[in-house]
Amino acid sequence: MKFPLYFSKKIAFSKDNKNNLSKVIVYIGRLSVALGIIVSLITISTGLGSKKAIEDRISNFSGDISVKSTRSNSSYNTSILDTNGLDKKAIKSVPGVAALQSYAAVSGILRTENNFAGVILKGVGKDFDKSRFEPFMIQGSIPDYKEDGYNNEIILSEKIASDLALKTSDSIVAIFSKEDQKPIYRKFLIKGIYKTDIKLVDDLYIIGDINHVRKVLNMNEKEVGGLDVFLEDTDQIADVFPKIEKYIGYKNYAEKVTEKYPQILDWVNIFNQNISLIITIMLLVVVINIVMVLLILIIERTNSIGLLKTFGAMNGQIRSIFINYTLMIMIPGLLAGNIIGIGLLLIQKYTGIIKLDPENYFISTVPVDLNPIYIISVSVGIFIVSGIAMILPSYLISRISPLKAIKYS
Repeated sequence: MKFPLYFSKKIAFSKDNKNNLSKVIVYIGRLSVALGIIVSLITISTGLGSKKAIEDRISNFSGDISVKSTRSNSSYNTSILDTNGLDKKAIKSVPGVAALQSYAAVSGILRTENNFAGVILKGVGKDFDKSRFEPFMIQGSIPDYKEDGYNNEIILSEKIASDLALKTSDSIVAIFSKEDQKPIYRKFLIKGIYKTDIKLVDDLYIIGDINHVRKVLNMNEKEVGGLDVFLEDTDQIADVFPKIEKYIGYKNYAEKVTEKYPQILDWVNIFNQNISLIITIMLLVVVINIVMVLLILIIERTNSIGLLKTFGAMNGQIRSIFINYTLMIMIPGLLAGNIIGIGLLLIQKYTGIIKLDPENYFISTVPVDLNPIYIISVSVGIFIVSGIAMILPSYLISRISPLKAIKYS
């Protein structure tokens, strides 16, 4: 065992530390490290968890990438997707693509005796992925849309159902307008109620049979308004997007979910900024506290430094002793911070005790992402940065004269 490490352990585990200033200094150092770890873990886990939850919700509803006709305009009514050059099989075979879903959308009005609401009917067909939509369901069930006639069962959002005082098994009349023609009336049966917590979705969208939309928009039985492309991993969107563009045809265009909902993208980017800012602040606080602990320990043990120099110890060796000693002080703080931080995150993960307002945050509970890589990185990062930060202050040891240190001890 090298001399600096051996002597560091002797100091760290010495019984003398229990009855002098070192006890208080050690406590302060460990407390600052533990708090830094706790705050950092909570910030990263909830920040990344919120970001992932929002991205997953919006991509599971409308796909990571949408393919639309270039004739589409600002209207909520979709234009017919051009089939020239469009190769669905090739899109499905692109690495990273999990599924493909056809749709068509038309705007309309839901009307009751006492109220009404403007909505968008998103028509889906036999390739509708029930399992992907199931997590959004809070009441009722998902209808079967087989495209063999007209299925009058729809799924409403909780927001629309609440505004119109509707529940599952109720009937509702929808009105769709056609250019230069009389409005089209349809009577639907509410089969289920969903909730995504994404205001831009819940305020507008209802899910129904694509054949109803085809009828309103004068589309034939094989025409669609667009394709929702679902990826195996949303983080791969930048790599997969240009590959999909090769197979969509010249009269269609692809749109990322982040471009479709820029407001949500801006909100998600805030998480990245906040995480970086908070981690930086906590790292500075921990480093400053640890450096102060080191300086106080050096001053307190000036006589010991003088003796070590008298016995021939080099300045570098003595600096290593005190840096190692301070790092040993940090270890219990790191362990306590991880235990408390992970414990609090586990409680939130499995109980959802802390709620959020989906009107402002797009999610109703604080989500937690317990990624082991980030958890380990926080502790290792703080430990390494603190060790590096102590190198410069430790040079104070070289200014201590052995003669004066022993004389005034």
